[in-house]
Amino acid sequence: MPLWQRCLSQLAAVSRLNVHERQRLRELASHFLHDKRIVGAQGLEVSDEMRVLIAAQACLLILNLDLDYFAGWREVIVYPDSFVVDHKVHDENGIVHEIRRVEGGEAWEQGPVILSWADAHPGDDAHNVILHEFAHKLDMLNGVANGMPPLHADMSRAAWTETLSAAYDDLYRQLEHHHYSAIDPYAGESPAEFFAVLSEAFFEQPARLYRAYPGVYAQLRQFYRQDPLAGMRG
Repeated sequence: MPLWQRCLSQLAAVSRLNVHERQRLRELASHFLHDKRIVGAQGLEVSDEMRVLIAAQACLLILNLDLDYFAGWREVIVYPDSFVVDHKVHDENGIVHEIRRVEGGEAWEQGPVILSWADAHPGDDAHNVILHEFAHKLDMLNGVANGMPPLHADMSRAAWTETLSAAYDDLYRQLEHHHYSAIDPYAGESPAEFFAVLSEAFFEQPARLYRAYPGVYAQLRQFYRQDPLAGMRG
């Protein structure tokens, strides 16, 4: 089986695309691979299949947008497994604390996307670190990631803010009371993580996202200019 088809056969989110969308995805991924360096860290040898899997999923986000949404940076760094990152956080008194966290992925403003291949490799679970980190990149187009990417001219900033804020508050209440959530609890970390996690769900589990937060689904449908549910019905 040719490399492109072999890679796409591993991606459930791509299976909902029609033939024309798959062709556009292939063109975008080809341009992405020409424009970005995908390099291994800690001795990891990045294969052609890994490069295509990363490019295809990154470009799924911008399928009906433009490759310029990923402009201004050049590199994707892939670790073999989770990696440790030092973070500085401010507490309520303004005191800075340094903490170490084990990450499966990270996106830097005007810098690289960093992935753990152990987390990014296609698998059975619904988490998709590639979609997640590249959604952060979209969020950072107008500054620090905060859950408010640059919206299209035909979208309402007020509607976006009201809809996502209400859903975020609802999720936070569920987590605070230890209730079951249909959405990955990591979405409650911050508005930026909420946007990235819900972007994962939009492409990987659109029906679940729609049932949980139909208004959020509608906002993401407008932003990404895609409707994964329609692909499922088709």
